[in-house]
Amino acid sequence: MGMDSVARLIAGHLLDIGAVFLRPEEPFVWTSGIRSPIYCDNRLIISYPRVREAVADAMVEEIRRRWPEVQGVAGTATAGIPHAAWVADRLRLPMVYVRDKAKGHGTASRVEGRLPAGSKTVVVEDLISTGGSALGTVSALREVGYAPVGVAAVVTYEFTEAKDAFARAGVPWFALTDYSTLIEVATERGLVTEDQRRILEEFRSDPHHWPPARPPQFS
Repeated sequence: MGMDSVARLIAGHLLDIGAVFLRPEEPFVWTSGIRSPIYCDNRLIISYPRVREAVADAMVEEIRRRWPEVQGVAGTATAGIPHAAWVADRLRLPMVYVRDKAKGHGTASRVEGRLPAGSKTVVVEDLISTGGSALGTVSALREVGYAPVGVAAVVTYEFTEAKDAFARAGVPWFALTDYSTLIEVATERGLVTEDQRRILEEFRSDPHHWPPARPPQFS
C-alpha cells in the first residue's frame, strides 16, 4: 500500500474513533500556548485493537523500508510509548522510552530502559506539531550514546516550523498521516463545512498568529 493510501486509511481510523476534535469556532489551547481549531488525541488508539494494529503494522512497514539497519526503538513519553512498544514487538527489537526531562528521584534518568551501546534507533512519536518533542528525544538518545536514525510519527500537522527544524537537525522523519489528509477526509464525510475548512487551512499556514481570541483551555 502506498503512503497516500496509508494516510487516508489512518486518517479515517482516527476520525472513526473520535480521536480528532475539530472546533474552528471554539479553539483549543495546546501546552505550547498555540491556539488551535484542531486537537488530535492519539491516546485513544490504545482502546481500539483494530486501529492500533493498523497503525503499528503501517509504521513497521515504513520503518523497515526506510531504516532496515535499525537496532532499537525509542518512545517519547508518554503518548509515544505504546506505539513504540507495538513497533518494537513486531520488529523483535529492544525498546527504551525518553522522558521530557530527567526524573527528580532514584537514578535521575531521562532515558528509561537499555539498548546496546551505539544502537541505531528509531524514535516513535504519536504526533508532530513543532517537532520540539521528537528532536529533544533525539538529542537525549545521543547524549547517552545511542545513534538515532530517524523519527516515525502517527500524525503530523505539517507546520513549516517542524519541517525546518528537522531539516536543520539533519534528522529524517515520516508520519503515517497528516493535517491535509485529516481535513480532506473529514470534509468528504461532512464533518466540516467549507467555511470551517478554510479556517483550518488558515491555521495550518500560520499557527502562531491564528486570530481567535480567548479560546477555552482543553484538559
